[in-house]
Amino acid sequence: MQDPKKTVLIIIDIQEKLLNAVYNKELIEKNSKVIAKAASILNIPVIITEQYPKGLGKTISAISNNINQDTSYYYEKVDFNAITDKYLLDNLKSMGRNQVILCGIETHICVYQTALALLEEGFDVSLIKDVCSSRQECEHYAGVDLMKQNGVLIKTKEIVLFELLKNSKHANFKEIQKLIL
Repeated sequence: MQDPKKTVLIIIDIQEKLLNAVYNKELIEKNSKVIAKAASILNIPVIITEQYPKGLGKTISAISNNINQDTSYYYEKVDFNAITDKYLLDNLKSMGRNQVILCGIETHICVYQTALALLEEGFDVSLIKDVCSSRQECEHYAGVDLMKQNGVLIKTKEIVLFELLKNSKHANFKEIQKLIL
């Protein structure tokens, strides 16, 4: 179960040009906004990566306009595995949180390679499968299957949100509920 005090959200490469190339871009844009806003409401730190932003564009506004800028960290990358960036990995470890919620583009490349590397570093990794995509649907599902086979917990945005809340008496329940209704 996700614990907001132990959780970090990592958003991999949900950038303008990449989003336009994936098979379910409207769903990814909508769901990534919900997850970004929920992280802000629940004070969950967010790490955002951008693969070659000069060519692929910046992180979409649905995310950048809905996160808490004080607890969000942006990293440019060229490697598919995001944590090969020493500064990103050091920052993640310094937070003292062992649960990572992971989402992004492309499921079978950057998200997959980052998930496996995070597992190797000892993190508990949950994938939000409805906030991930690839250019081809079959590649997305292949990436999800490989992550599951390697020990990543496969979840949806609502599973994650309600795990973080624990119950309807949570101080932010109504605010989070509004995001999904």
